[in-house]
Amino acid sequence: MFDVFANIRLLDLLDISIVAFIIYRIILLIKGTRAVQMLLGLAVILVVYVASRVGDLHTLHWFLSNFLSSIILVIVVIFQHDIRRALMHVGRNPFFGGMTYREESEVIDELVKACVALGNRKIGALIAIERETGIKDILESGTRIDARVSSELIRAIFMPTSPIHDGALVVQQGRLTQVGCFLPLTQSRDVSKALGTRHRAAIGLTELVDAVAIIVSEETGKISVAVNGGMTRNLDTTSLKKVLGRLLEPRKVKIAGRKKKKGS
Repeated sequence: MFDVFANIRLLDLLDISIVAFIIYRIILLIKGTRAVQMLLGLAVILVVYVASRVGDLHTLHWFLSNFLSSIILVIVVIFQHDIRRALMHVGRNPFFGGMTYREESEVIDELVKACVALGNRKIGALIAIERETGIKDILESGTRIDARVSSELIRAIFMPTSPIHDGALVVQQGRLTQVGCFLPLTQSRDVSKALGTRHRAAIGLTELVDAVAIIVSEETGKISVAVNGGMTRNLDTTSLKKVLGRLLEPRKVKIAGRKKKKGS
């Protein structure tokens, strides 16, 4: 046993560390997504394959052998959205670019006020918020603007009489950048048929990138937040602010963590 450890080089440790880090990042990427269920399905197939080999089930073993021989292609097809999102993470684009913590909080407050006001009046809205992964290539059409995030402006954009109320409003690096954008609709069969186009577009966007989407229902006035292909529904002022604060303010957590370490 000691001979094995004696033959380990520093390069071997570096090699193992890199592989472990890559696996860790992959787990973080697919955490909370449908990819986890798909991986569990592949794991079950692998267990059945081993059992068929041990139990001399020749037909089943032959069938699974042919399936697993094309496993790389299968993985690429099944996880195409997750792979695309992982590759897009190479060029990171922080949501709050160069803004102070006070300015960051004000942006979230304005978003919350606008959505609650729209919900109270049952005015539909869809707001796509870019985080680390750029969404420029996903947006379809839209009108380019450059404005400070303001509750009044957001409400004016989504008024039914506004010529740009259809489509999504895009927030990038703490500013309003595009209006009237059409987002890709989700193709998932797991999405409830009761959800409308706005909700399906929000889920479709967050399946492709790590963006956050806020939806205000035109029928009920209820507010939902979509992220990673999932959705949190029926949010009020407090819960909406809490969810956005957790999703859009990672620096607050990091700074607090550093202060605790220095004080301990």
